Amino acid sequence: MIGFALLGCGRIGRVHARNIHAHPGAALAACYDVAGPAAAAVAAELGVPQAHSIEEALANPRVQAVLIASSTDTHVDLIARSARAGKAVLCEKPVDLDIARVDACWQAIAALRPLVMLGFNRRFDPSFRALRDRLAAGEIGRLEQVVITSRDPAPPPAEYVAGSGGLFRDMTIHDLDMARYLAGEITEVQAMGANLIDPAIRAAGDIDAAMLVLRAASGALVHINNSRRCAYGYDQRIEAFGAAGMLQAHNQHPTTVESWGQARTRAMDPVQDFFIARYADAYRAELDHFIGCVATGAAPLAGFAEGREALRLADAALESMASGRAVRLS
Repeated sequence: MIGFALLGCGRIGRVHARNIHAHPGAALAACYDVAGPAAAAVAAELGVPQAHSIEEALANPRVQAVLIASSTDTHVDLIARSARAGKAVLCEKPVDLDIARVDACWQAIAALRPLVMLGFNRRFDPSFRALRDRLAAGEIGRLEQVVITSRDPAPPPAEYVAGSGGLFRDMTIHDLDMARYLAGEITEVQAMGANLIDPAIRAAGDIDAAMLVLRAASGALVHINNSRRCAYGYDQRIEAFGAAGMLQAHNQHPTTVESWGQARTRAMDPVQDFFIARYADAYRAELDHFIGCVATGAAPLAGFAEGREALRLADAALESMASGRAVRLS
C-alpha cells in the first residue's frame, strides 16, 4: 500500500484525491493546501488527515509518495523538497514556466536519483495509448504525418490566463508531449498564433488560437491545432498516417448511439465537454502506472526529462511565433 501526500486541493487536486482514495494499492495519508478550507474539504469528504504545513505532510511516516497539484510556481520547490525527503513524486505539468528553474531543480536533486513523474495524462488515455502501441508495432508502416487536434470548449478566465504562462506552455504543452510520444524527438518547430476568440486573452498578452508544424528526427511531420473555444465540446483527436495506412483516435461521447432521420444522419450525443470527464480514465491509469513505478522502481513513462523537453518545445514555439521563422533544436 503506497501512502500519498497530496499538495494542492483545488479542482485537479480533488480529482487526484478521489482516485488515490479509490485505488486498491494506495492510501491518502495527508492532504495540504495553502488555502486551509480546500484541504479541509478534501479531508472531510474522504475521511483523511489534513496536514497544516508542507513539513508536516512530508514528515508523515505513512507517506511514500507526493502528488503535487498546486500552482505551477510552486512545483520546482515542492519537487525538490519531496525528493530530499525521500519521496517519489507525481507532479502536474508543467514543471515550471522557466526552463532555467527546471534545470536548476534537476541539478539540485539528480544525485538523489529520485523517482519523478510528470502529469502528462494523455499518454495514458486508453485510445491514445492503443494508437501509439499499434503504431509502434508497425501496423501502418513508417510514420509520415501526425495530426493532433486539441480545442477547449470555452476560454478560461482572464485571471487564469494571466498566470498560465501562455497557451503554448499551458495548453499546447500536452500536445507537444504527445508529438514526442508518437513521433520521437522533435528537431524543428514552426508556430503561428492568433487572437480570434476572447478580447480578454489578447489583453492578457496571450493568444487563443494556434497552429504548429513540427519535424521529427525521423523525418515525420506533426501538425498541432489549438483553440480556446469549440462550439461542440472538448475536441480531442489524433491521426497518425504512415506508409501502409492510418490510425485515428476520435472524440469521446457519453454513448455510441446514432440517430438517423429526415433532418440529419449519424447524429450523436454531444462530445464530452470538459477535460476532467474526457480524461477520467487517463487520470486513473496515470496514477496506476505511477504506483507501479513506486512499487517496482521502474522508470515512469513521462519522467522529469519529458517535462523539460515539452517545455523546451513550448519555448521554441513562442520563439517561432515571435520571429516568424522555424526554430531548429539541437
